[in-house]
Amino acid sequence: MHQNGILKKEDNFSSWYNEILKRAGILDVRYPVKGEYVWYPYGLKLRNLIYNILRSLMDKEHEEVLFPLLIRRDELLKEKEHIKGFEDEVFWVTHGGSTELDIPLALRPTSETAIYPVFKLWIRSHRDLPIRVYQIVNTFRYETKHTRPLIRVREITSFKEAHTAHASRAEAEEQIKKAVALYKLFFDQLAVPYVITKRPSWDKFPGAEYTIAFDTLMPDGRTMQIATIHLLGENFARTFDIRYEAEDGSSKLVNQTCYGISERCVAAVIAVHGDEHGLILPPMVAPIQVVIVPIIFSGDKNGSGMEEVKEACISLYEALKEANVRVILDDSPERPGAKYYYWEMKGVPLRIELGPRDLNNNSCVFVRRDDFRKTQVSLSTAVPEVKRTLDDIQRHLYARAKEKLASNIINIEDSKMGKMVEMDELRKAVRNSIISLTLCDNESCGKELEDTLGVSVLGEVYEDKGVAEGEGSGKKRCVICTRSGSRVLVARTY
Repeated sequence: MHQNGILKKEDNFSSWYNEILKRAGILDVRYPVKGEYVWYPYGLKLRNLIYNILRSLMDKEHEEVLFPLLIRRDELLKEKEHIKGFEDEVFWVTHGGSTELDIPLALRPTSETAIYPVFKLWIRSHRDLPIRVYQIVNTFRYETKHTRPLIRVREITSFKEAHTAHASRAEAEEQIKKAVALYKLFFDQLAVPYVITKRPSWDKFPGAEYTIAFDTLMPDGRTMQIATIHLLGENFARTFDIRYEAEDGSSKLVNQTCYGISERCVAAVIAVHGDEHGLILPPMVAPIQVVIVPIIFSGDKNGSGMEEVKEACISLYEALKEANVRVILDDSPERPGAKYYYWEMKGVPLRIELGPRDLNNNSCVFVRRDDFRKTQVSLSTAVPEVKRTLDDIQRHLYARAKEKLASNIINIEDSKMGKMVEMDELRKAVRNSIISLTLCDNESCGKELEDTLGVSVLGEVYEDKGVAEGEGSGKKRCVICTRSGSRVLVARTY
């Protein structure tokens, strides 16, 4: 345990995570409804900065919309496979005041059945296609498992869902690739590393032809799904009769995609980078990028040195503000040590210390939050050096996180597989890591592996960047039945 009373996240992630949310001012978990939480101002600023990045990426090709929260029961039940995947999670509104409703209304668990009846009205001709829209809304799911703030909740307060419609399957497939590229850009800017997999058939989104997912590795060795992308094909179009008149005059069904991200992206930033001192925020999303701390010695309290230091700090603060750096000057009466502790807990990427000795040398001290490295910097070059240092912190955090993820992906050679494979070895390997192994496409083998090891099959790597390398030559054999199979990633999950 660190001297500030916080456990290392690797020792007890759950306790560390809850403590960080409270002490860093992210969420108040005391709201008296299970699975719902209150954003503190600082947490909401972090959330907004993250979603501003997401919006800027989405707005390049999509139009933002806003659909109602309530969905008629008959509309929700139209797509049987879809509702089967959500039937145990739906919150129902059955009364308006004391009056029972003729048709119960669902609080949206997701918005396909809210949006697609309207798509039917919007789409008439091939000239109306493609449609690419998104919204950022709250969704509700009756989560019966153990709830965890931002990770497993009953109200997702910041669900970004995109919905697209196209004239052909080929165009929809191309949109899937664009969505993958967009999400990669998003998580790269959050400095959150990921693996991308095509989910197995038994774990795809209800009503989709297939699902692509992004996952990151959490400090306790579990993976967390942080984004999903679904090819819907003509499934929902057939259900809601979404057709368009083609150029040849024929009536055709549209092909659709949808893809979503929740505030799990905020949880990932907190969990991947933080330490026993508190948050470590990538500069791109840090509400405060720089804190300036005047260093006033007790003997200077009534001397001219104190005023000179204050003036120098104000001057630096104004210069950084002018340069569009999110900066704060902490001139509170607290001692410097208490200020260090406070801003380290908040995850501020860079601290600048300035005292009489520094001022005499026309310099200040930079202290980085990512590695606590200290550097003496000339006041005359402080502003450009701040920007350079913030960029370096951003790169370093991402490189460090990617290296940690890569080191926790374990390849199990095919030569060790087969019916006689030592399951205890796999169970040990998957405790804190993602493992790569061979599995056939038979659902029964996948379920047996999941049940035996207490894991989830993430699926085949969607884009191979070395994650599943080293599998060797020759026939690849399923770990369960020894039939021919493909390499998949397997992990304990949230």
